[in-house]
Amino acid sequence: MLPMEKIQFNLPQDRIPLAWYNIAADLPKPMAPPLHPGTLKPLGPDDLAPLFPMSLIEQEVSTEREIEIPDEVRQVYAQWRPSPLYRARRLEKALDTPAHIYYKNEGVSPAGSHKPNTAVPQAFYNKQAGTKRLSTETGAGQWGSSLAMACAFFDMECKVYMVRVSYDQKPYRRALMETYGASVTASPSVETEVGRAILAAHPDSNGSLGIAISEAVEIAAKDPNTKYALGSVLNHVMLHQTVIGLEAIEQMALAGEEPDVIMACTGGGSNFAGLAMPYIGRNLKGLSHARIVAVEPSACPSLTKGQFTYDFGDTGRLTPLVKMHTLGSAFMPPGIHAGGLRYHGMAPLVSHVMDLGLIEATSVQQLDAFAAGIQFARAEGIVPAPESNHAIAGAIYEALEAKREGKPRTILFNLSGHGNFDMQSYINYQAGLLENYDYPAEEIAMALAGLPVIL
Repeated sequence: MLPMEKIQFNLPQDRIPLAWYNIAADLPKPMAPPLHPGTLKPLGPDDLAPLFPMSLIEQEVSTEREIEIPDEVRQVYAQWRPSPLYRARRLEKALDTPAHIYYKNEGVSPAGSHKPNTAVPQAFYNKQAGTKRLSTETGAGQWGSSLAMACAFFDMECKVYMVRVSYDQKPYRRALMETYGASVTASPSVETEVGRAILAAHPDSNGSLGIAISEAVEIAAKDPNTKYALGSVLNHVMLHQTVIGLEAIEQMALAGEEPDVIMACTGGGSNFAGLAMPYIGRNLKGLSHARIVAVEPSACPSLTKGQFTYDFGDTGRLTPLVKMHTLGSAFMPPGIHAGGLRYHGMAPLVSHVMDLGLIEATSVQQLDAFAAGIQFARAEGIVPAPESNHAIAGAIYEALEAKREGKPRTILFNLSGHGNFDMQSYINYQAGLLENYDYPAEEIAMALAGLPVIL
């Protein structure tokens, strides 16, 4: 019998989790409350009602440990979940490391990333509430594609504001959204007050997730038939993504191993939280002792260089203020190819567990991330999304550290999506057209100088 180069650990469909895991029930210290952008007082459920259905608002503030996944959502999940867990033996061999490397492959979803894990329930709950249309933003396009697909499943309209630099860089993602039936507009746009103001000041703006969020929120707030859907940052989004970690815990048990290090790329925080939060819960209960590491781009380093304070989630300052690691809502990230990581802030929940010392953070340069992604593709056969390359770079670093120390180490990372729609970025990398970028400290300081004053 030939030795297996790559081992897959599958779960049957009846092992799709029955409930999402809410770490708020187990945190040693509660999170700071979101604040109303006008009064600066803690938000109440009614303040969020213009943007979200009450079912999602209740999840946003819930402290229940388990929240049941509706059968209708699990039925859609069953198209690709449970997602596979692999041991990357070929990569281990290429690195000549004693480490065991495992990865959870979220690129097997129809949209090609982890984003449908929350897009499907958000569309479901909005449909239940009678919502006719959802508006949203997207960076690299994974989230916009996922919400467009989910809206098609539940017979709803979908309006997507796509960050301008990604709109130009990733036409196939745009085409996928339109194939699912979404209307896609480059952001900043002339369709909203926020967009027109940004273009008046910066006609050649590359856009940002912060700007696109402002545009999507604006049209939702003005139309009673439209609600807003967010692909990261908020508590209920982190909650929905925990299917990743819940499955991984069972799959690692099948492999007979417990991770020593857990990693995921981190922009807004959703795929990281999806893998990490169930494991943080295990750490808090003394069931495991894994180091949990968020890997972000050096060009947009909210966890490693940002400030943990209250800030707006969008550039137009229309959203509630949340306490998070932020580079300032005026921060304008460079046009790196990892568009899904180009966000000025970090999910308040991820920021909170970072502040409590429950996770670590590191940053990776763009060229190092692509080099890691190509090494992974040549060993494992999967071309990763540019965002996922950051997690791979972190995992390779840990594997080489194990080699240097001569000690075994079990590494688990989340492959948040495939790069089949991102091949132009690989073309540019191999042509030498990409460059590293360290955001200047003085520009971060300028953006942070505009933080709201909370007395």
